[in-house]
Amino acid sequence: MMKSPVFLWERRRWVAAFGLAIGSFLALAGSGWARPRVVATTTLIADWVEQVGQDRIRLTSLLQPGMDPHIYEPAPADGVALERADLVFYNGYNLEPGLMRLIEATAQGARRVALAEILEPIVANEDGIPTPDPHVWGNVENVILMVERIAQELAELAPSEAAFFRANAAAYQAELAELHAWIAQHIQTIPPPKRILVTTHDAFAYYTQAYGLKMGGFLLGISTEEQPSAQTVARLVAEIRALQVPAVFAETTLNPALIQTVAAEAGVKVAEQELYSDSLGEAGSGAETYIAMMRLNTCTIVAALGGSPACP
Repeated sequence: MMKSPVFLWERRRWVAAFGLAIGSFLALAGSGWARPRVVATTTLIADWVEQVGQDRIRLTSLLQPGMDPHIYEPAPADGVALERADLVFYNGYNLEPGLMRLIEATAQGARRVALAEILEPIVANEDGIPTPDPHVWGNVENVILMVERIAQELAELAPSEAAFFRANAAAYQAELAELHAWIAQHIQTIPPPKRILVTTHDAFAYYTQAYGLKMGGFLLGISTEEQPSAQTVARLVAEIRALQVPAVFAETTLNPALIQTVAAEAGVKVAEQELYSDSLGEAGSGAETYIAMMRLNTCTIVAALGGSPACP
């Protein structure tokens, strides 16, 4: 029995549509497999890389929001991701010591880039040893430079997408330049005698230097790995009283017990909102991206130290 012309036409149209769909699927699958595998150690670095690479790379962040890179112990999945990586971005200056040991052991086939180490660091004196401060992202201008390096590395890895990476980097750098100016503008609304930042550990030296604050220097020797003695706590209390700051700040990746104890004994308040330092926030936190994190931190500092209430 012969099929009608209408039936034959409909069948040809269906076959053509099916073939087009299969072809599109295979093309997408092919392009997906061709995308380079990129690994970022921290949530901050992952955000910058994602802004530049977007869907042209396969990005893995080893740390998740809220994790402290100073004390993070790698999981087996981290080693697998590093073994498969084409490119690894890490902070450097000993921010993520556990991951660095794993990177050295497993990421043999990947190019490894220490983003912070392209910058001149602030050097602290720890037990008489000059030690670079790894928290370079506190100054937004440093991030602008690191984004430039990210775009260069991705372009070298995938030359056919170089224009795409450069355009994304330029757009993001323009947003960062606006953020840099915005932070400076709002910090200037804090009365000068109150522009002193007291935090749980030494993660804000670049921020204070860039935006006209003073760091409560007595915290510079306390890292996230240390448990301060009763003598140290007593010293912190005395120094906070001498500074006459209106508030001190806890951080999201650290136990707030120390800063709460010191603040109570010194008679000052702890800011209601914790600061984000070494990690971005989880979904719904208001600090899911680097730009959002820096804005939230700035508004928290401005509000607690008596600056303009107009900070959004």
